[in-house]
Amino acid sequence: MSEASSGFLKTPGGRAAMALVTTVVIAVGAIVIFGESAYLWIKAVHVIAVISWMAGLLYLPRIFVYHSDAALGGEASETFKVMERRLYEIIMTPAMVISWGLGLWLAYASDVLLEPWLLLKVVAVFLMSGFHGHLGKTIRAFAADEAGVRNARHWRFVNEVPTVLLLAIVVLVIVKPF
Repeated sequence: MSEASSGFLKTPGGRAAMALVTTVVIAVGAIVIFGESAYLWIKAVHVIAVISWMAGLLYLPRIFVYHSDAALGGEASETFKVMERRLYEIIMTPAMVISWGLGLWLAYASDVLLEPWLLLKVVAVFLMSGFHGHLGKTIRAFAADEAGVRNARHWRFVNEVPTVLLLAIVVLVIVKPF
């Protein structure tokens, strides 16, 4: 691998792009290898990606709780910075990209693109993606040792946002109330 391409993979966007390319290759491979049962394999990978993304969305604000109480520039703060960045860039962002990519393919393959429940689910996933972006912005603020990053109490409250969105998404997908 060339130095330029390995540098590309060290950026969050590069890793997300690689996750998307890998997902497309795996999806196409599954379709070719498994034929009609590929849908179920792709759905399984989608669920795994969603679980990985959700784990990060639930865990990262908990790290922020402890980071908020750490002394700026201290050893604990520096450790939290590494944990936050790695979780966000290596696990969460690629998992989000895979979730979106396979989720859109599944919706298309299922011919449910205009179903009301799916449209509401997409809104909830957009909100979750916005929350993901907010967490990324917070990581950058902590990394810069910016004063005024929210306190631990704020992050304990914010930690419930992905839970509420997850509940809405699961109900929409399983119950299809609309």
